[in-house]
Amino acid sequence: LELTVDDMVYSVTPGFYCYLPPNTSWKLKNKSKMDVHFQWIRKRYEAVKGIKHPEFFVINEVNAQEVEMHPGDKSWTTTRFVDPQDMRHDMHVNIVNFKPGGMIPFMETHVMEHGIYILQGQGVYRLNEDWVEVQAGDFLWLRAFCPQACYAGGNQDFRYLLYKDV
Repeated sequence: LELTVDDMVYSVTPGFYCYLPPNTSWKLKNKSKMDVHFQWIRKRYEAVKGIKHPEFFVINEVNAQEVEMHPGDKSWTTTRFVDPQDMRHDMHVNIVNFKPGGMIPFMETHVMEHGIYILQGQGVYRLNEDWVEVQAGDFLWLRAFCPQACYAGGNQDFRYLLYKDV
């Protein structure tokens, strides 16, 4: 894809994340002869008095911060496109990565609704009391305080895009 933002042109390839602030002039064009698929998360910005809006940026996941969720164990990592301490952002989009057999080894909950789009592989996601098999292309929308856990099955990495309000 070719992304144009305020007359600057960016070549967008797999693994890229782009944040477009309110009132930004932009356009997107498929310059190839192949179909292109991407996730577009559109959300009205929720401003907070005294906190500036974040600026436009584009980044590839290979240049983003990858955090080991259990230090010293790379079986579960999260690639963060935005520093969680940056209060200017009212949402986070991360890529959650599991090696085969990797897992969220405990039930967790979040105070906000959030969406999960499976990018690669397959796994089993626990939602409330049910274990649900998921694979690349599946989408989950989780309510606030939904107890959840996850196990990566199969023989390849299990990866998903995680969106949440903050």
